[in-house]
Amino acid sequence: MREIAFIKQNKEKWLEFEQAIFGKVKKNPDELASLYIQLVNDLAFAQTYYPKSKAVIYLNNLAARTYQLIYKTKRHEKNRILSFFTTDVPLTVYANRRYVLYAFALFGFFLFVGVFCAVKESDFLRLVVGDGYVEETLQNIKKGNPVAIYKSGSDWGSAIGITLNNLEVGIKEFILGITGGVGTAYVLFQNTIMLGAFQYFFYEHGVFGKSVRGIWLHGAMEIFGMVIEAAAGFVIGASVLFPKTYSRLVSLKHGFKNGLIIWFSTIPFTIFAGTIEGFVTRYALEMPLVLNIFIILSTLLLISWYYLIYPKRVYNRVMNNQSKQ
Repeated sequence: MREIAFIKQNKEKWLEFEQAIFGKVKKNPDELASLYIQLVNDLAFAQTYYPKSKAVIYLNNLAARTYQLIYKTKRHEKNRILSFFTTDVPLTVYANRRYVLYAFALFGFFLFVGVFCAVKESDFLRLVVGDGYVEETLQNIKKGNPVAIYKSGSDWGSAIGITLNNLEVGIKEFILGITGGVGTAYVLFQNTIMLGAFQYFFYEHGVFGKSVRGIWLHGAMEIFGMVIEAAAGFVIGASVLFPKTYSRLVSLKHGFKNGLIIWFSTIPFTIFAGTIEGFVTRYALEMPLVLNIFIILSTLLLISWYYLIYPKRVYNRVMNNQSKQ
């Protein structure tokens, strides 16, 4: 069957899925499950015969959204919080994985811009963070501890202050998605060029290794979380710019809901990163190097697995379970 004929033949059925998802047509759980099985079959057919078609992407997203609706309607999980993080979040991230990719691509580009500007302009970092911060860091470098700034303040005070600041950055990235993603990209830009410029500053002064041991001790999880928060903002932005067949308001509601799920999932990681920064980072250069590396790699692997690997596994599991019914 030609792709055009395949789409024409199933178009009405797919529209029925969309209407059920957005509440325009009421369906009971059994009806949704039956429709979902048909959708899975269509998706499998499209993946086999039209692997590069946009129909595959469309059906992938529709399948994930339909499952979420079925899952929430049946309410068969006793622990709703657990199911939120083990099922709802992974499926939502997988359905919006392109925006995670866009966020990481922008992060890499902005990081390069920060390093490039710092290479070309010796005073660039001062323009970004101010003279006071730079001078204090220079003094710490002379004393042999370039990340001594993390020792200022009490453990609890630092952890709470840092966590609140990071939560604020994440909320800005998420909410400013309403600007079509421009505001989200700007917040990501501000924070990423600062990171790039700072890392080059440490490299220029011969303490790059020590800076990595300090900054990335908490930064592996904190910075990764910031990128995911940007992805949440881009989900909203895309719903505003590209409503597709829906009204812009309906598209925005759907985008806001998905973006909110993704952003909310980063809160535990943000709190954990702030706790590490407040209680552990101050001892970064005093602890054994092996322990330092272990914390950096373990936190990076944990958050990477949750957002980059686990969503695909949950999606595949759901697809396999539904296809067997």
